[in-house]
Amino acid sequence: MAVRTTSRTTGDTKTRILDAAEDIFVDLGFEAMSLRQITSRADVNLAAVNYHFGSKEALIHAMLARRLDRLNEERLALLDRFDAQLGPRLTCEHVLGAMFIPALRLSRDPHAGGRAFLKLLGRAYTDPSAFIHDFLNRHYASVAERFFEAFQRALPHLPREELGWRLHFAIGALSGVLAGADTDNLLAEFSQGRSMNDLQLIARLASLMVAALKAPLQDPAQLNAFAAVLGEAAEGSDAAAGISACGALDRQPRTDAGMESAAPSQPAAATRPVVTQAPTQARQTH
Repeated sequence: MAVRTTSRTTGDTKTRILDAAEDIFVDLGFEAMSLRQITSRADVNLAAVNYHFGSKEALIHAMLARRLDRLNEERLALLDRFDAQLGPRLTCEHVLGAMFIPALRLSRDPHAGGRAFLKLLGRAYTDPSAFIHDFLNRHYASVAERFFEAFQRALPHLPREELGWRLHFAIGALSGVLAGADTDNLLAEFSQGRSMNDLQLIARLASLMVAALKAPLQDPAQLNAFAAVLGEAAEGSDAAAGISACGALDRQPRTDAGMESAAPSQPAAATRPVVTQAPTQARQTH
């Protein structure tokens, strides 16, 4: 559990409340956290929370905006710079860099949360609460739209729906790593004791995201072969019926021109953790 050392002599009451809420949100998530836990951690009474924020929901809004507003401003500034410098030569790696580099910079700034900053991003994206989803979707929709459009230009061969799904899965996997309580232990085990800093971790994860985003479109024959394996494994069970109910898996992705009714006109909110989110349609199953 990441606990700050903030005391009454270091920072005002409002900052202590925000810091406490952030720590508890990272550890427990929105639904499991309570105002009682926050006031105890911040060493304040409930009246102080009500005075500064009015409600738990307003407090969480302020807590997220405190970190994510600055992050997204820096992301957009870097993406604009890449766009101005590269124009049509903008690549998938540049767009991912515009998402990750500001996050790494802020994770090294103790005034922006320090190392706990990346865990906050991971928790914000993976938290199952509809309240968190709705806030991010409303507050950062324009950022998500900007990044999704940049990915479309960098990966023009991918239909919108396909790109949305790939971003959804890739960002979800990355966020799970950042939010995981056992990430440090797993890294030590996988690397056989060799240290890995945040830059190396993000670089490794980003390389996997690039591979996933640049992968060729699905081969119908491969999809059907996989469906056959699933069908054999689930033969005689409800799972087999479920696979049949899903229909053929060899449907070709729809082109952009045929997707207006399937995909929203703009992506949903940006930045759940580390990134801009995929379109709303792809987020429905999260």
